Amino acid sequence: MHYIDFRSDTVTKPGKAMREAMAGAEVGDDVYGEDPTVNRLEEYAAALLGKEAALYASSGTQTNLLALLSHCQRGDEYIVGQLAHTYKYEAGGGAVLGSIQPQPLDLEADGTFDLEKVERAVKPDDYHFARTRLLCLENTHNGMALPLEYLSRAQALAKKQGLKIHLDGARIFNAAVKTGVDAADIAGFADSVSVCLSKGLGAPVGSVLCADSRTINAARRWRKMLGGGMRQAGIIAAAGIFALEHNRERLQQDHDNARVLAEGLSSIETLTVDYVPAQTNMVFVTLPPEAADSLQSSLAKDNVLIPAGRRIRLVTHLDIDRDGVERMIGLMRTFFS
Repeated sequence: MHYIDFRSDTVTKPGKAMREAMAGAEVGDDVYGEDPTVNRLEEYAAALLGKEAALYASSGTQTNLLALLSHCQRGDEYIVGQLAHTYKYEAGGGAVLGSIQPQPLDLEADGTFDLEKVERAVKPDDYHFARTRLLCLENTHNGMALPLEYLSRAQALAKKQGLKIHLDGARIFNAAVKTGVDAADIAGFADSVSVCLSKGLGAPVGSVLCADSRTINAARRWRKMLGGGMRQAGIIAAAGIFALEHNRERLQQDHDNARVLAEGLSSIETLTVDYVPAQTNMVFVTLPPEAADSLQSSLAKDNVLIPAGRRIRLVTHLDIDRDGVERMIGLMRTFFS
């Protein structure tokens, strides 16, 4: 049964060509550094992001954690957004496993920090305080691509304060398409960047951490300690290569579909639709209270899947075409009529 699934861009399934690439992948033992397909993926990702080296891991949560552990020591601190993925949605890994203190700050509505607040949050060199070592950014944040001018100012602040920058770039290629630049131009503002292959790019699993060689060497040791070393991982790495080679430019289709979805839903008077020019593949919709419990089950009867709740996030991706978007709009109009 075919479902139109708006819950996330993590729900995409590998197509025939990607599966064929996986089936034909040349493999070896990656813990020994002998899997040629993993090595090719890491080299390719590093080149795309303009970094010296890269490390393949099972998830974006792991690559973000590897970055925290590689940049910070026990008792250090990282500054992070209150609603950022690396703080709110990754089970506190930096604190639990690295004894790294998070210093969360509220983000502005556009996903940026007030950099004056960031500067005030940096701790003085005093043994009473944790040592501030890292600034964590997220691009995209809630689907919004961050302005390059802002990233430049954040980089200048980090250099002034002696901080490293880690960029949670799970959807960095969405940001690159939206801003019309190479992903390397965005990654250039950070010392390390994590990139998910299993979201809009459509691979079934995996993320890469890209940085300088020293940081990647440290991250490789941490990955082994965390049990993240994989053996003949070329089978899944091949999907990542295919995703990077074939699915980056097509992200514009997802952005266009999100815009059409937002415009269509905005015509329904009882809905509040949040969609700004910086948005990529996400639309946020606030439902009337009486519909919050029933809309999800109603749409599911027509094979359309959405999250639960009153304020929902709808995400477009490669498994949703324009017909799927139009069908969603039509079903919503019927429901609220």
